[in-house]
Amino acid sequence: MDQTALFKLSYGVYICTSWDEGRPVGCIANSAMQITSAPATVAVSINRVNYTHKCIEETGHFALTVLGEKSDPKLIGTFGFRSSKDLDKFEGFGYNVRGKLPVLDDAIAYISCKVIGKMETPTHTVFLGEVLDCGNLKKGKPMTYAYYHEVLKGKTSVNAPTFIEDAPKGEKEVWVCDVCGYEYDGEIPFEALPDDWVCPLCGVGKEHFHRK
Repeated sequence: MDQTALFKLSYGVYICTSWDEGRPVGCIANSAMQITSAPATVAVSINRVNYTHKCIEETGHFALTVLGEKSDPKLIGTFGFRSSKDLDKFEGFGYNVRGKLPVLDDAIAYISCKVIGKMETPTHTVFLGEVLDCGNLKKGKPMTYAYYHEVLKGKTSVNAPTFIEDAPKGEKEVWVCDVCGYEYDGEIPFEALPDDWVCPLCGVGKEHFHRK
């Protein structure tokens, strides 16, 4: 079976948010879609190991922040590769409460929902949400998962529904960010990069990279 055939399905890049006793939490989601138009209903797939999953279960609400191609890539590094259980992911990023849920400012649209149903899989829960509020925040193209991979050179979190383990690389030297999984294989040797060089995806320093 060639699982790369699944790459032909289309995905976006979203930040799914909720509340943890009044504290905003969130994680990256790439599997979200509109189910019906009247009443407006969307679905999102969240891994059960994600702390945000627990918060959606407890509050019965979630919001989707729709990232654009110009959104700060550090949002993906922070919300996609760290846990809200241990970190205030919203620190340093502007957000507002929209439809009673936290929504990141650096985005093109948002959708706030009340959970009205769910479907369980061995690893993920697909939450069905009735749209309570939604709106556009700024102009721009929605970020697709293809754009994230091909242009930003981003990696897929192991918790994502679309995660497939990479095939072994060739002899070219590759350095990997231990925070977000970004792989540096540029023409300039990693050791020759300036000391203040940072991961273009999540913003951490060279000390967080290791040779693959």
